[in-house]
Amino acid sequence: MTDDPGTPTRPLPVRHAPSWDRDLEARVSGQLAETVDPEEAVARLARLLVPALGDWAVITLVEHDEDQHRGGPRLRDAGWWHADPGARALVERYAASRLGALTRESLLAEALQSARPVLVPAGATAAVRAVLAPGRAHDVIGELGPEHAVIQPVRARGRTVGAISLFGGPGRAPVTETELRTLAVVADRAGLALDNALLYRRQRHVAEVFQRSLLTAPVEPDHMQVVVRYQPAAVSAKVGGDWYDAFLQRDGATVVVIGDVVGHDIEAAALMGQIRSMLRGIAVATGHAPAALLRDVDAAVRTLQLPAMASAVVARFEQTPDERERGVTRLRWSNAGHLPPLVIHPDGSVLPLTALGNDVILGVVPDAERREHEVVLDRGSTVLLYTDGLVERRDADLRGRIEQLRAVLAELADLPLDDLCDEVVRRLNPERAEDDVALVAVRLHRQDRPRPAEAGPNHVPPDVAADR
Repeated sequence: MTDDPGTPTRPLPVRHAPSWDRDLEARVSGQLAETVDPEEAVARLARLLVPALGDWAVITLVEHDEDQHRGGPRLRDAGWWHADPGARALVERYAASRLGALTRESLLAEALQSARPVLVPAGATAAVRAVLAPGRAHDVIGELGPEHAVIQPVRARGRTVGAISLFGGPGRAPVTETELRTLAVVADRAGLALDNALLYRRQRHVAEVFQRSLLTAPVEPDHMQVVVRYQPAAVSAKVGGDWYDAFLQRDGATVVVIGDVVGHDIEAAALMGQIRSMLRGIAVATGHAPAALLRDVDAAVRTLQLPAMASAVVARFEQTPDERERGVTRLRWSNAGHLPPLVIHPDGSVLPLTALGNDVILGVVPDAERREHEVVLDRGSTVLLYTDGLVERRDADLRGRIEQLRAVLAELADLPLDDLCDEVVRRLNPERAEDDVALVAVRLHRQDRPRPAEAGPNHVPPDVAADR
């Protein structure tokens, strides 16, 4: 090992015995392969390296922005660990403050720029302090008191994705050549795992942005409040075909839609966007009621030869002048193979909108009969439409889960609508399930008094009167 911190380690002679710790390598490969979360990966890596190769460690992530004009890679100390439980809070404080205090001549910057390890065989506290601006990190490194250090870049697929800063105290011998070789091999294994996790997160972010861009804000007509929620699946980088919609037809009726295209990938999301756009375009252009809308969309799917199948519920809220005087609203709906909407009545009872059952999903039998049902709702009622991600679980009966949803809604009936929707998602999907969750809730506030503040302002197209 050299005394020059900026000089990489010299090549080791060929030996018949293994020149690194294969057991540590295997544990790093195995444990990091189990997660696609970069933060979890670096936390595991730090605990695997300590105390095997050092007394404490800080792991840095290098996050490459696809838009290079934004300033290039960002550094983030995302993992740390100390062999002494009493010193872990110190390491956490150091990791939280050191990047902002590092100078351009820092050991970390040298390692990242050269893509080679930087060694400090002795006097590490003074060496690190020399490249830290005065402040918390400068003070904390003195309390930690490292005697020697090694900063090992972590690379994968031709680029640097992180760095391992490994420190040893006065009671620990400097790292040996075998330990350096072990650290290099471990860094190679960790690099692939970290790069996969970072790629996964970027792809997931792009997919979620794409998905959310297709889901516009709902209308808020008259004394009707509309709340929507969308939560992507937790365990997949892919997006699905779940969607919601709420818009006005030109006669003033409000159309609310929930749907789910078969599939869980970008293609399903793209098909969802096409079906959603077709449905709302046909609805506004024709003014058709729910059953006719679903027939038109089914015919369009066939004519355009879209390889799509989807379940959907289309609900239309209507009100004649007489119904307004009586304080009621008429709900028409048609169900194409989707889960039944639920209604919370003003007395707190919760009932499903099942009628005579569901019709076939879209994209299977274009000429299938589409039935339409209607119910008259008192003002103060709430209607909830949702996708199967809210209630379906591999280890649970679907009917039982829907009954659980009914019970939760009955318990939460008096909550403001935003709070009700948040609590429903929290209780039914506390750990984010394997499927996307979309829901849309409509509350019919009374019209013989001002629109409640909790409902927010009206939001309607300029060619449709807010009170229609």
